[in-house]
Amino acid sequence: MKKLEDYVRSIPDFPEKGIIFRDVTSVLQDKEGLKMSIDQMQALLEGKDIDVIVGPESRGFIFGVPIAYNLNKAFVPVRKKGKLPCETVEMEYALEYGTATIEMHKDAIKPGQKVAIIDDLIATGGTIEAITKLIEGMGGIVVKIIFLMELEGLHGRDKLKGYDIDAVIKYEGK
Repeated sequence: MKKLEDYVRSIPDFPEKGIIFRDVTSVLQDKEGLKMSIDQMQALLEGKDIDVIVGPESRGFIFGVPIAYNLNKAFVPVRKKGKLPCETVEMEYALEYGTATIEMHKDAIKPGQKVAIIDDLIATGGTIEAITKLIEGMGGIVVKIIFLMELEGLHGRDKLKGYDIDAVIKYEGK
């Protein structure tokens, strides 16, 4: 039986020399890999009391929606600035070169709601750190953060100290 890691395509020297790109599309394109990824991420929520699943665009949607559906929970999308039609709250965060801004609908999280954040990858942790600030700014409580893959060499967890974080697959490098 294949392990989930076997479905991840590793591409050396992309986008630059010395980087190994971990390609999630190879997981999605295989029905067994997709099922295994959803099942293993969802298993990390066992025993957690949550009301809402939050996922950033776009791969957080791919993994978060089926988990929300399976658990009969609501799903809240986090989008790039300018993509949501109603009143939003936003958070700017640092990128390697510059900044980016994410948004959520202002009424997406109710005070006291318990939230799990689902995404495909943690690298530097900046996007998820911004999402936690948005959720908490609306009165939500981040109960769990789950990733399919973690690039441990980029130390993304350092920005998320104090949160319950899990990753299905952990890679030592960048």
